[in-house]
This record gives sequence, C-alpha cells and structure tokens, in this order.
Amino acid sequence: MAILDEYLDYVRFVRRYSSRTAEIYEDVLKNFIRYCVDGDASSALLKALTPTQVRNYEVYLLDACRMKPRTVNQHLSALSSFCRYLISRKMLASNPVSVVKRPKQEQRLPEFYRDDALEKYFQETAWWAGRESLDLHAGQKGDLNRSKTAKEAYMRRLSRLIISILYSTGMRRAELISLTRASFDPQRKVLQVRGKGDKMRTIPLVFSLIEEILVYLNAVDMLMERPYGSGDPLLLTPAGGKLYPSFVDRAVKAELGTAEGISGRLSPHVLRHSLATEVLSEGGDLYSIKELLGHTSLAATQIYTHSSIAQLSKVYQSAHPRAKKRR
Repeated sequence: MAILDEYLDYVRFVRRYSSRTAEIYEDVLKNFIRYCVDGDASSALLKALTPTQVRNYEVYLLDACRMKPRTVNQHLSALSSFCRYLISRKMLASNPVSVVKRPKQEQRLPEFYRDDALEKYFQETAWWAGRESLDLHAGQKGDLNRSKTAKEAYMRRLSRLIISILYSTGMRRAELISLTRASFDPQRKVLQVRGKGDKMRTIPLVFSLIEEILVYLNAVDMLMERPYGSGDPLLLTPAGGKLYPSFVDRAVKAELGTAEGISGRLSPHVLRHSLATEVLSEGGDLYSIKELLGHTSLAATQIYTHSSIAQLSKVYQSAHPRAKKRR
C-alpha cells in the first residue's frame, strides 16, 4: 500500500526512528489493515480510520488476541502517529485515535539486578579474563576461523565486555550494536553514542572499562583476517561481522544465567535499568540520569524513583527522630 510505504520511509529516514521501532510500527499498521481493510487500496484505509473502527480494533486486540493493555496501547500509539502523518499530508481531517479511551495498564516498575550481585559476577570472571587475554594474544592472524579454543576464548571475552559496556554506560541494545571504533575515545575517556532520533550523546567511561575495551581491540586486530578502521563496528562477532540483537541477547543470558544472586529476566535492558537505579540510590539527580540514558523527557526517567522507595525507607528509619525514638 503506497501510503503505508511513504509513512514508513518517513519514520525511518526523516524521523530517524530505530530499525526496531520502525519494524514495530510496520507490524502494527499491517495488522490494523488486515483487520479492517479488504484489499490494498489507500482510499479504503482512510475510510476505516474512524473512532468507531479504532475502538472496535482495540476491543479485538484485548478480547480476541488476548493482548495486554500495555501492548494494546503500543498499537494505538503507532496508529495515532500514522494518523498525525496523514493529517500533515491533508489526507485526514482529525485523529480518530485521540478520542478513543485507552485501556488502563498497571504501572510496571523497572526490573534491576542488585549491584553486589553484578560486582560478584565481575570479580568471579576477572580471573579468566586476564588468562584469556594472554591466550588470545598468543594466537595467530585468522585463528578465530581455524581454532576452536581461540573462538571460545574470544566469545567469553566479548560476552563479558558486552555486559561491562551495558552496565557501565546504561546504553540501549541498539546503541551498543551501532558503536564504531570512532565512537570510542580513550584519551577523553568517553563513548559517543547515537541514540533514538539520531541524537548523539557522550557517555563517560570508568578506567577499568577503557582497559577492557583496549585489550579486546588488541585481540581483534591480532586475530581477525582483515584490518579494521575507525568506521568499523567496535564489537564484532567471532565471524568478524557486526553484532545483531539476538546475538547480544544470547550473550547476556549466557553470562548472567549462571551468575550467583542474579535472577529474573535476563536482558540488556535490565542492565540499563540496573545502572539507573544504582546511580539514583547513590544520590545521582534525575536530570543527570536522563542525560546519561538519552531520555527525551524527564518523565521517562522518573520511573526509577519508585525503585528507590526501599532506600528512602531505610534512610527514614535510621535518621528521622520519631522513627529512632520508636525503635
């Protein structure tokens, strides 16, 4: 459908949404078209964009598809964005989604890993990280394609580095994948990250992470069969290619799945939540956390305040005069 293709191009190349977001929008809109449009005519789609039809679609998602309110709201948001685009093109008079009541969803608090559990993971993996650095540097050019031992050592080194970067910087999975060698500036001790909407931000790096990245890059330059330049990916698969979403997800699950004290959902995004929660608990202000995470509004960052209620209660019980008297 021509109008849909035009909108998706607008999302990808004008608004510069991430590839994952563009895929979600495409799936949502195609699902709506299958539900209410018979055929492949743009005119039929425009006629279907009415409050009644949108409301019927919402009920269909909730009852027939058994979707959770959060997912249904995601569908309606994508549909609303499409309608606003049509209004800007003067193809639609008003936004039918704006008058439809959204399903109420529970406030979901962000999951996070405890700092002491993550610190224990880094301590327990430090012993082989140093040993495997020696193993990797003892290899020969092209060993990753010929030596199973070198490939396994490289994969463990890469997986630990993925965890280190995600937890130390709080960046998104897509941002990690998009990093190039030029993104890494060891002299200034920063990473230049391209976030949502193609916005750039600078993230400071701790010394230990800088050292870990440098060791990894030295191993890559020694073991890969071709030289890599500043425009090449910072992190590479054992085959020498760019990381991809499922590769990162598997690496996180493999590394943290057996780590003591770490439970719940194993994903890159939980590491992002963990950093934000820890920084807030240690006294970091919301605005600084907003800039670190690359949020567009402070409202998106405020969800982490709920995670600090336990810390607030602890401070209250130990410091408030009446609490101390009662104790």
